[in-house]
Amino acid sequence: MKALVALSGGVDSSVAAALTVEEGHDVIAVTLKQWDGPSTAGCCTVGDATDARRVAAALEVRHYVLDYVDRFARDVVEPFGAQYLAGRTPNPCLDCNRSIRFGALLRHAAELGCDVLVTGHHARVDAAADGSRRLLRAVDGTKDQSYVLHMLGQDELSRVRFPVGAMPKSEVRDIAAELGLRTASKPDSQDLCFVAGDYRGFLRSRVPGGSEPGPIVDRSGRVLGSHEGVAGFTIGQRRGLGISVGEPRYVVALQPDERTVVVGGAADLLAGGCRVVGMSFVAGHPPADEGIEVKVRYRSDPVGARIRSVGPGEWEVWFTEPVAAVAPGQAAVLYRGDEVLGGGTIVAPLRGGP
Repeated sequence: MKALVALSGGVDSSVAAALTVEEGHDVIAVTLKQWDGPSTAGCCTVGDATDARRVAAALEVRHYVLDYVDRFARDVVEPFGAQYLAGRTPNPCLDCNRSIRFGALLRHAAELGCDVLVTGHHARVDAAADGSRRLLRAVDGTKDQSYVLHMLGQDELSRVRFPVGAMPKSEVRDIAAELGLRTASKPDSQDLCFVAGDYRGFLRSRVPGGSEPGPIVDRSGRVLGSHEGVAGFTIGQRRGLGISVGEPRYVVALQPDERTVVVGGAADLLAGGCRVVGMSFVAGHPPADEGIEVKVRYRSDPVGARIRSVGPGEWEVWFTEPVAAVAPGQAAVLYRGDEVLGGGTIVAPLRGGP
């Protein structure tokens, strides 16, 4: 089998490459150069490409660096800023996986005659008796990345491999150390590979209109203070509001057209569901509406859910218990046990019940 391995310069992709070589496959390693600005994330930069090149040399496999700086800026960085300006809270890893990590790399794999694309993501894929594929959580729940892979369908899952998804992170590092790979003790990469430090500073410096001042108001419209840009706030935020009213206040709504931040109490954050667009399903069709759970953020706990179609690609997801800080721009990802069923982008929280 001929395999294209996405070698990021981190320990997970290094071990994924090593295991693929060990299995006797013909391996071509590629590294995507996605960002040439300052970064403390530990992936996607020139320095990480150097680490990847040295790992490829140690494994004695061909290695290429592909320049995706312009495409990454267009498909990931620019939408990231635009979403914040629109009062949403985006997850740029989703755009990166959809457009670049799997969209572009699977095309490169086909062009190079490779049978599969191998990455260092912490997730699993298995095959059912009828040949269909399931996307599963990683064995190491603390490193699970299935949330940001929910857009993968049957075609993609038939052509990808996640070798490290079936092992704890400690074992991944042990394998890298045993092989003498330079990435064995390299820190894990962070979510925002294109931001050095606080994302608010990045928005202020790179996104026009990101620092336009406006009022902070309560739910009745009473002005409590002022802010330096709606883009610096997210739903559920408590710290850094710059107001004092004698009791905790949280960001409960953003009104970018009016440059207004609305705050309220903890109860005002609760939602009974959310409206989701761009919904896709791993199996290619909606799941049976039993035993479904949903995560509304990468690090959130799953809660029971029911789903209802309200238009092409548009669904309502109703929770079995209220959920706090449901933020437009994040993904609602559906699970049944360890299996990922699909997901889409949250456009609005829903109050009450179905």
